[in-house]
Amino acid sequence: MDEHSLSDAAVFKALKKLLSRDAQYSSDGILCSMCSEPLDAARKAYSLALEKNLGDESLFPGTAQIEQEAVSMLGSLLSNAEAKGHIISGGTEANITALWVARSLDKKGRREVLLPESTHFSFETAANLLELKLVKIPLTSNFTVDASKMRKKIGGNTLAVIGVAGSTGLGTVDPITELSDIALEHDVYLHIDAAFGGFVLPFLEDLGLYKGVFDFKAPGVKSITVDPHKMGLCPLPAGGILFRDQSLLSAISRSVLYIGKGRTKFTTITGTRPGAPAVAVWAALKRLGRSGYRQIVKQCIENTSILVGDLRQIDGVHLLAEPTMNIVGFTCPGLDNSIVVDALAKKGWALSLFPTHIRVVVMPHTEAKYLKAFPADLKTVLAQLKERA
Repeated sequence: MDEHSLSDAAVFKALKKLLSRDAQYSSDGILCSMCSEPLDAARKAYSLALEKNLGDESLFPGTAQIEQEAVSMLGSLLSNAEAKGHIISGGTEANITALWVARSLDKKGRREVLLPESTHFSFETAANLLELKLVKIPLTSNFTVDASKMRKKIGGNTLAVIGVAGSTGLGTVDPITELSDIALEHDVYLHIDAAFGGFVLPFLEDLGLYKGVFDFKAPGVKSITVDPHKMGLCPLPAGGILFRDQSLLSAISRSVLYIGKGRTKFTTITGTRPGAPAVAVWAALKRLGRSGYRQIVKQCIENTSILVGDLRQIDGVHLLAEPTMNIVGFTCPGLDNSIVVDALAKKGWALSLFPTHIRVVVMPHTEAKYLKAFPADLKTVLAQLKERA
């Protein structure tokens, strides 16, 4: 820290110079991100609550009410308007919280968690922190968890089962109804990670483009992760953790005497929590409504279909699966996928590289001009790489 202060002009000049190095969703070929430009109403709402601390509801009862209204709206989106929970930092904290609740509810000392091979890396973090053992279950040819193999793996030490509604790599949805049946039959906790899919699947269902259970409609589902800062178009950080009812949260409830005279019940990992994300989520949900989000998802799916159609026309490109939502995975047989990604990066394309494939996420910021330019550049890159091989 410098001894002397700087003027506002000097501070912001330096900041703008540093921030100019960052990619811009609106002007760069970003096809790798699950986040996008925040909705203007959400930006403005966020700025109204910069000092709000949800860790002290006695001082900020209005913000606390806004959070619970936002949670109720998210719950309604996922078939349970009575859901309880919080707006937190993101999917990682949500997944950790869900397993913390599962472990706290358990009276048998069980410590094993069964989860698909497609789950997010945050479950590794959760297992490390909570001293749980993860047992990864193979996927079917459709890249969803093999429920029959999961059923066979359940034993006396099984604490919880994880399902994914919109996998990070391909956007696939596990057979949640089957997982629910398994969880109920064996009295184990079922958590669904719908960090991305939670803001896509309900609207695909509205549009008649998805049929299947992915949320609290399945009676065995105890909790769901959903991230408003992804397809919800909210500023970072804004994750959501929803529980079927308050009794589940009671398992981790504790109070602190010096806050709210001990009447405040903490059911989150952190004590001090920013209220601004909750306010922004509330504003975005109110501003767009179900119809607004439905239109956004419809546009993303239409753009995804255009991209998939173009990719199918390129010799040397293999699509791993028919997209369930606005996530596309492909490989380039005969070539190292990492080399393809590096070559495309030189042309300005930011892509995600997975061990098995290259991923494209068609977000609201993905303009039509990029969808036309990307396949053309991919075709050129493949031709050049094949010539060198």
